[in-house]
Amino acid sequence: MNISNYYYYFVSAVPERICDDIVKYGYASRDRQQQAITGGYGRDRDLTKQPLEDKELKDIKKKRDSNIIWMNDTWIYRELHPYIHEANKQANWNYEWDHSESCQFTIYGKGQYYGWHCDSWDKPYATQDQTNGKIRKLSVTLSLSDPKDYKGGELEFDLRNEDPDKTKKNIHTCTQILPKGSLVVFPSWVWHRVKPVTKGVRHSLVIWNLGWPFK
Repeated sequence: MNISNYYYYFVSAVPERICDDIVKYGYASRDRQQQAITGGYGRDRDLTKQPLEDKELKDIKKKRDSNIIWMNDTWIYRELHPYIHEANKQANWNYEWDHSESCQFTIYGKGQYYGWHCDSWDKPYATQDQTNGKIRKLSVTLSLSDPKDYKGGELEFDLRNEDPDKTKKNIHTCTQILPKGSLVVFPSWVWHRVKPVTKGVRHSLVIWNLGWPFK
């Protein structure tokens, strides 16, 4: 179902066993866990050669505080891509896209959050791989936790193409994806946030889908 073409959701669509497999796989790969970053850090900088400084990490935590593990496994894409195509069609976006970035398995513990942001950037990627020259067009968030296992952590959208921190807000809470296995697809330019978790742990999976810039 779509909400004024700002996002399209599927309730309890992905089987719980798939959600559990993703979570188990994530925790089995905790040696690759890292603090989530934002603000373009790492986009034009090799963080393995030029790690973030303490001041940069503190600045990031003012905007975003969570832990992530990157996944790039075919079986996950195979499970989620049909929903992305369906949402793109049913919401009447009809965006052309042909590549998905690595999946981001995210762990939000007590007090962790992600402030207002949008997933797209002003300029296309400038890389040496298949993302070169492309932009993020469609974002996906999959709920991996039972809502009884945590409190807080609500996903909220601001249904305008403006920074909610700088202008009057028009907030819509995406309660539709609270059930485990639910997912939401939305244009990457839509502003959104994850409110602080107040109890327990919230797990989610995020995928960004790329295509050539809009004409």
